Order: sequence, then C-alpha cells, then structure tokens
Amino acid sequence: MNDDNIRYSREDLNEFDQIIQEKLTAARKELSFIKETLNRSNDTGTDTTASSAKVLEDGADTAEKESMNQLASRQMKFIQQLENAQVRIKNGTYGVCIGTGKLIPKERLRAVPHTQHSIEAKMARRD
Repeated sequence: MNDDNIRYSREDLNEFDQIIQEKLTAARKELSFIKETLNRSNDTGTDTTASSAKVLEDGADTAEKESMNQLASRQMKFIQQLENAQVRIKNGTYGVCIGTGKLIPKERLRAVPHTQHSIEAKMARRD
C-alpha cells in the first residue's frame, strides 16, 4: 500500500499546524481573560457594607464563579487537545482517524483541527 494514502504531506501538516497555532493563541488569551476575571471576582474590595441584598449578590457571585470555573476547565481541555494535535503532527499521525485508520477529510480538520475521528467514525460511536 502506498504510504501517501494514509498520511498528509508535509505542506498539509504545516497548514494544519498553523491553524492549530492560531487557535492555541486565541484559546490561551481566552483562558487568561477567564482567570483574570476569576481573580477579580475573588477580590472583595473595600466595600464591606452589609445589606439584605448582599445575600442575593453572594449567591449570584457564587453561580458566576462556578460558571467561570467550568469555562476555564473546558478551555484548558481544549488547549490540551490542540497541543496533543501538534504532537501528532510532529510524529506523523495527525489526520489519521483512530477509528477507521483512514485520512480525516481536510475540511473537517480545518473546522475541528484537534479531532481524531472522521465523521464516519464519530457517527458509529454514537450508535
């Protein structure tokens, strides 16, 4: 079997690496923003006045912090997936579906560069 049929060319891999790098930069900026927001929300400031509305504000603050923590967790997972994709580019396994062993279409990799599954394999997993 011709190896070209199961691997992307170096030029293709460079294109995907650039897409991943751009997404990584944006994802890291987003994570930094989320962390800064969380740090600011942990800072109570100098306002220590008590009121009946304070209890409601505390509840809303807690819900917002929880939501921001979930966002941060998802963002860290996304960053890890992108970094793993870069490793696959370096070791030559990027773009090969782990379910079917076939090349994942370029259009899918451009849209979801960290994927390891073709649409075919993803749909089979859902059934």
